[in-house]
Amino acid sequence: MASRLTFTSLTQLDVLEGHEGITRDSIAYLCNFLQDRLRRPTNKATGLTVEQQVCIVLRFYASGSFLQVIGDTLGYDKGTVSRVVNDVTDALIDIKDDFVSWPTDVDSINRIKCGFYRQSNFPNVLGCIDCTHVRIQAPSDDEPSYVNRKGYHSINVQAVCDFEGRFTNIFANWPGSTHDSHIFNTSTLSNYLQTNHRGLIDGVILGDSGYACRPYLLTPYANPTERHQQRFNGCHASTRSVIERTFGILKRRFHVLHSEVRMKPEKVCRIFGACAVLHNIALSRNEPLVNDDGAGVRLDQPVQVPAFLGVQDGRNTREHVARVFFNH
Repeated sequence: MASRLTFTSLTQLDVLEGHEGITRDSIAYLCNFLQDRLRRPTNKATGLTVEQQVCIVLRFYASGSFLQVIGDTLGYDKGTVSRVVNDVTDALIDIKDDFVSWPTDVDSINRIKCGFYRQSNFPNVLGCIDCTHVRIQAPSDDEPSYVNRKGYHSINVQAVCDFEGRFTNIFANWPGSTHDSHIFNTSTLSNYLQTNHRGLIDGVILGDSGYACRPYLLTPYANPTERHQQRFNGCHASTRSVIERTFGILKRRFHVLHSEVRMKPEKVCRIFGACAVLHNIALSRNEPLVNDDGAGVRLDQPVQVPAFLGVQDGRNTREHVARVFFNH
C-alpha cells in the first residue's frame, strides 16, 4: 500500500487555496485518494507528483483559463497541462461511483426524505432533477445538434441532487439541442425507476414542466385552478430550487463549466462528471459555498404517506399527494 502523502512544498497549494473554494486539507485528501491511479506506470505525465497533477487540474477547473495560461501560471508547458487534465479527469471519473450514487439503502433513502420534508414540507422526495448547459466551441462533427435553443453550442447535462445539494445522479452524454425529457427517457435512472418503483412508498423525484408527469417523477400542474393544486405548485417550486442552486454553486466553484470549454464534447462531458465528484467531496468536507442552513439539526422519521400505488399515471399520483398534503 502506498504511503500517505505529505506536502513538503506548499507553493502550488498556496496559489490554489482561496481561489478554488477547496482548502489545503481537502486537496491533500484528494491527492491521497487518487495517488494509486495517478502514479500508474502508463501515466504520460511522468516526473510530476500527484500533488502537482491535482493542483494543475484544480487550477484549470476553477479558472476555466486556456491550457497555455494555466501552464504559464504554474510553470508547465501546454502539452504537459493537457496530459495532466486528461489523466486526472479520467481518475476522477474512475471514482465517480464512490461519490455520486443513487440512494438504495433504507437509511440513505429515509435521510433524504426527511431532509426534504424538514426543508420544504414536501413528502417522500428522493431528489430534484434538471438539466444544465455547458457552453463549448463548435465541434467538427455533428455541429448543428450542439446548437441549443438559445443559439450557442453546448452539451446538455442531466443531474439529480438531494436536499443538501449533493449530486446523486449525473448523465452527461447529449448535445445541446436535445430536450431534457428525451435525455431522461434514455437514462439508466429512468430505466431503474420504471423497473423498481412500486409507488409513493419508494419516493419520488421532482422535475419542471419539461418532463412528463410520472408516478416516480412529479411535475407541477400546468393550470392549477384549485387551492390544493396551487399550494402543491408553490411547494414543488421551492423544493425543486435546490437543483438550480446546486448548478450555480458547481459553476461558481468550477468556472470551467461557466465559460466556453474549447475541447471536444466527449471530453467536456467527462470534465463535468469530474467536477461533480469534486463538488460532492467538497460538500462532505464542509468546504466553502455550501449552504449550511439546518446543519446539525436532527431529522425526524419519514412522514407516513397513505397507501397509494398510482402505477399507471403520474397525474393520479400528483393529485393524490396534492389532496392529502396540500388541501388545507
